[in-house]
Amino acid sequence: MSNDAKSVSGTYEAGLKGAAETVAEFHEPESPLKKLQHWLHQTPSAVPMIVLLVALLVFGLLADNFFKAGTLSTILQQIAIVGILGCAQTIVILTAGIDLSVGAIAVFSSVLMGQITFRYGVPAELSIVIGLILGTAMGALNGFLIARLRLPPFIVTLGTWQILLASNFIYSANETIRSSDIQEKAPALQLWGKDVVFFADEAVKNSGVKVLYAVFLMIILVAIMAYVLRNTAWGRHVYATGDDAAAAELAGVPTKKVLIQVYALAGFFCAIAGWVMIGRFGSVSPTASTGQLGNIQSITAVVIGGISLFGGRGSIVGMFFGALIVGVFEMGLRLVGTDPQWTFFLIGVLIIFAVAVDQWIRKVSA
Repeated sequence: MSNDAKSVSGTYEAGLKGAAETVAEFHEPESPLKKLQHWLHQTPSAVPMIVLLVALLVFGLLADNFFKAGTLSTILQQIAIVGILGCAQTIVILTAGIDLSVGAIAVFSSVLMGQITFRYGVPAELSIVIGLILGTAMGALNGFLIARLRLPPFIVTLGTWQILLASNFIYSANETIRSSDIQEKAPALQLWGKDVVFFADEAVKNSGVKVLYAVFLMIILVAIMAYVLRNTAWGRHVYATGDDAAAAELAGVPTKKVLIQVYALAGFFCAIAGWVMIGRFGSVSPTASTGQLGNIQSITAVVIGGISLFGGRGSIVGMFFGALIVGVFEMGLRLVGTDPQWTFFLIGVLIIFAVAVDQWIRKVSA
């Protein structure tokens, strides 16, 4: 290097002495509302948890009997089937899909378990396994049509909903298997209708909190799926597929395979719900209301639970809170003595509120 170059370099370095060494940064001060928006984006189950706590507080003040053991026991019993169907609906909606056939799969699976046992003389335990396999196959069929043929999930599951409901009535010939017959010949079908009583007082008849086996099953399924979705590669693939399927595929995620697996697993959960229905209602009935209402109830629990209908965001724990919210509102309004139609009115308001909050939260990543 020449003397002139060294001189110029030294001049520049001398000129930098005393100058600020930090890089220019531009910070926009965050308002409390913006901080709340970021927090809710990172904690999707927070909104339903807050709504649940507020609902419990309000109905606890309005209804004297609300916090009694029997009331809380009834709420848990009511949400058992919805919670399991909600597990199925959650994983589907996380992939930006929807499954309108969950109720039909549940009812048809329960009918298959009952009919295979009583019509063909197959042991109840084997009939249950066959019913679970067939329910999984029904879900896998949905996944195949959606992933391989690229048909819209709404249209596919709307079609299979009608097909499965019709098949259910045709196969069963509208025949109901009575509770007494099941109890005598196939008690395994009614397993999840058994209960455990906590905090019972021997001096007081019908005291304590009665919790069905089905409630424990629902909680276990939610806990397992919460772990799987949060801590496994498959769970991250589910979120990635729902967030941006094209980008996920470019990153090496087998999105078609994931979709088929998701719908198959949803079918398995629905078949479990069908088995729970037998225990919960006692009988096997092809006309069970779950076939028609199970779809709406599960979607309601998922949406109120803060899971985005656009896919890729939400927590299955939020779905559990959503199911509890619906149960608390139904029981609370009944105890207060209001018209039952107010239950549907307020749940409708909650659904719109939940979707609006989701849209607002999504602006964080926009």
